[in-house]
Amino acid sequence: MAEPMLSNRPYIIRAMYEWMVDNQWTPHMQVDANYPGIQIPRAFVQEGGIVFNVSPHAVQALDMQNNWFQFRARFQGVEQVVAFPPEAVLAIFARENGQGMPFPPEPYPDIADEPSSKPTLSAVEGEGKNPESDSGKGKEPSKKPVKKKPTLSVVK
Repeated sequence: MAEPMLSNRPYIIRAMYEWMVDNQWTPHMQVDANYPGIQIPRAFVQEGGIVFNVSPHAVQALDMQNNWFQFRARFQGVEQVVAFPPEAVLAIFARENGQGMPFPPEPYPDIADEPSSKPTLSAVEGEGKNPESDSGKGKEPSKKPVKKKPTLSVVK
């Protein structure tokens, strides 16, 4: 079975960042402040987003991995750790001229309340006995009623 394809978003963000730094521009990242699991200074959020100056002079320990971006920066003189997945990045651009790249918002992970447009799998009770309930080899009889074997079906 083939492994799922990696997102190109972190690669593009890193390339744009390097291009901006090489041109002596000031790279900024716009981040979706509502993206689950991110660590940002909430006091600086405006209209559901936050923009970070991520230039080498503005941040320390910038680490842009494929699944997580992290750095330390000062906000009103107080150092804070900022961390978020690349999926939370809405744009990377240069302050001086706006050159950069926007990204479409990504769906939030693990949201059970919203219906998914993709088919999902769920267990469906089917016919048959649970083979584990027949073992009875020196064990106490199970106090649970015998359940039917689950099967999978596509839910649309």
